[in-house]
Amino acid sequence: MAAQNQVHITIPKDHNGQKQAPEDDFDYSQRAQWVRAAVLGANDGLVSIASLMMGVGAVQKDVKAMILIGFAGLFAGACSMAIGEFVSVYSQLDIERAQMKRDRATGGQNQEHEEGNKEQLPNPFQAAVASAIAFSLGAIVPIIAAAFIANHKVRLAVIVAAVSLALLAFGVIGAFLGRSPMVKSCARVLIGGWMAMAITFGLTKLIGSSTGMEL
Repeated sequence: MAAQNQVHITIPKDHNGQKQAPEDDFDYSQRAQWVRAAVLGANDGLVSIASLMMGVGAVQKDVKAMILIGFAGLFAGACSMAIGEFVSVYSQLDIERAQMKRDRATGGQNQEHEEGNKEQLPNPFQAAVASAIAFSLGAIVPIIAAAFIANHKVRLAVIVAAVSLALLAFGVIGAFLGRSPMVKSCARVLIGGWMAMAITFGLTKLIGSSTGMEL
């Protein structure tokens, strides 16, 4: 009778007879390179182009001037981000390859460990493309926000509101993809963007007023 009441627990196995690894074992550090490049590019495009347009708006009320400056900054910034990210990540790649070569020469790294390290090496092309695309997506937000607003003061307010919402969205996306704290990520991105726009607007306004450029 006692034997009939026994409960058997079956542990699922994969085709190789091994226990299935939990989903939390995913190595998010492998995703960090392109996430970092994308988040950095998006935030940089959003903040820099918005700050640039806000600065132009401080001394020039013409919406055409703001849009033209915005698109010029978008193309120049995307190219600059892609090249800078490519050079930076390629330098990191060369350093890590050199370290792996030294470890192999001294016998401090076995074949299995070396293959694992190779899989985690950064990809310069992937980082450059992610950075350029993300910069463009971020930069287009203030341009679209300003394009359909005729009133100058309302246009500036709409740009700030649109950029703030986009900063929050980028903070959420970056935290979600990297499994990092959501509130800290959003607050850091949002406050940094506000500071950049405020400094650029204030300095441009001051310079424009002192030189008689304001219209």
